[in-house]
Amino acid sequence: MNPYVERAQQYMRDVLDGTIPTCKWTRLAVQRQVDDLQRQPSEDWPWVFDADMASRPCAFIELLPHIKGKWARDGRLLELEPWQCFILTTVFGWVHHETKLRRFLEAYEEEARKNGKSAKGSGLLLYMLAADGEHGAECYTAATTRDQARIVFDDAKAMAERSPGLRTHLGVAIMQHSLTVAHTSSKAAPLAAEGSTLDGLNVHFALLDELHAHKTRAVYDVIDSARGAREQSLLWTITTAGTDRSGICYERRTHVTKILDGVITDDRVFGIIYTLDDGDDHFDPAVWIKANPNLGKSVQLDEMKAQASKAQAMPSALSNFLTKRLNVWVSGESPWMDMRAWDRCGSKEVSIETIPDGVKLYMGLDLAQKKDFAALTLSWEEDVLVPGADGVYAPERKRVWRVCTRLYLNELAIQESGNAHLAGWARQGYVVVTDGDLTDFDVVADDMRKYCRRFDVQEIAFDPALSMYFAGKLIEEGLPLVEIAQRSVFFTPVLIQVENMVREGTLQHEGNPVMAWMVSNLVVKQSKFNELMAPTKERPENKIDGPMAMLMALGRALATVESNEIQQGFVIL
Repeated sequence: MNPYVERAQQYMRDVLDGTIPTCKWTRLAVQRQVDDLQRQPSEDWPWVFDADMASRPCAFIELLPHIKGKWARDGRLLELEPWQCFILTTVFGWVHHETKLRRFLEAYEEEARKNGKSAKGSGLLLYMLAADGEHGAECYTAATTRDQARIVFDDAKAMAERSPGLRTHLGVAIMQHSLTVAHTSSKAAPLAAEGSTLDGLNVHFALLDELHAHKTRAVYDVIDSARGAREQSLLWTITTAGTDRSGICYERRTHVTKILDGVITDDRVFGIIYTLDDGDDHFDPAVWIKANPNLGKSVQLDEMKAQASKAQAMPSALSNFLTKRLNVWVSGESPWMDMRAWDRCGSKEVSIETIPDGVKLYMGLDLAQKKDFAALTLSWEEDVLVPGADGVYAPERKRVWRVCTRLYLNELAIQESGNAHLAGWARQGYVVVTDGDLTDFDVVADDMRKYCRRFDVQEIAFDPALSMYFAGKLIEEGLPLVEIAQRSVFFTPVLIQVENMVREGTLQHEGNPVMAWMVSNLVVKQSKFNELMAPTKERPENKIDGPMAMLMALGRALATVESNEIQQGFVIL
């Protein structure tokens, strides 16, 4: 077997059997590769794994010299670690079974500082310039400042200067501000500018270093849009964590986590994240390898301990330690739902059409007219047979809550949405599309009236700030609408209860992928002064209207059930 692929596969085995401690996202990236390798080419999956193509960048990089530190003094060549072989062989190994063009057009790699990002990135720049077989290749290292953009470029230049073979065999010419290959008309250079000054590019390869430091998305967008004329361009991001969850870096990170979590499908993007798991002790050396795959190599344990001691002694140093050395994004918000657990709660038996007529249920309503969704959730209790661990139904029934959510959006919002999946979801019927540029509340109202006639609707919880006028008309018709103030004191218990129900399998939903996307968008912001929590979103485009309707419905339902149980308890006493 190819030695680089063999190293990568051993790494995969070590990750999945726990020999190498890794975080959730690393394991999911490895599992994704394992699953992909089991697939056969088809109309929907035209990719094959080519071990020779996978090994080419690895073999090339290991011919390059170290340029810094003791290994440079000793004249040693770069040696890839197994985790680096995994990343490189995965990105470069997958090709179209007919054209042999690369599958992955974008790679997102996130790990703590000092894990060899610059050395590997420099090797990638030289490979894509001189050995990828592309004529007229334009290869760039891009950043918001010239100094940052030159870090990887200058390392690549130094490697080229110490590698006579690059010049004699591959024709690499070294200039002050660029590297060129005359016989293929290719070049590599650093880029540092606002997006408006980067027009006219025709990018074959771009390395975005420390994307978290980009204050705007301009550089990313211009480079991404400059790749359309290339058959297999590659945009590679290597970054550490930051603090700005509204920026382009966290947007790309979120896209990757949703791919790894199975919330969305994007076969053209590779992603891997090395960080700590929720609940890990930041000061436990045993977990540091999760964010530092090169621990013991380029990252020294003693230095990490010194940085940890400093962070413990100086609160001002803690944020820097978390982001730079442990690759932890720092903010006051955290994801709400374990999406794997949410997916397990999906059931084909759950749908509005199969709800028993006359059943007692609670509804939640979240309204918006323009770019947000309108959402209507129906929730009810039911005795069901549930599968056991072996997939066989348990002999006894289990009391569960079931939820179905109707999502409404106007056609203009779908057309203008930056979410590439939304139009497809609408075509498949997961979203009710209303005409025009405003969501038609009459469609929502008609559904509410229909459900109130068919079911024993106890309450319809709604946010008065968004829907008071609309609700007033329905209240006059006799619909049981109940105002819910959007406060932490209401949402804290239901956030905890629903999360626990999902983990325990006592909540079932219909498996709507739009709802899953929204649930994955919801983050919890905890008060600095008490234990109260509030549901929110990190970015305007991260819609959470469906989960908000669900939380209002279940919040009222669960509170009413608890109140009845308490009253019954008092009667018995």
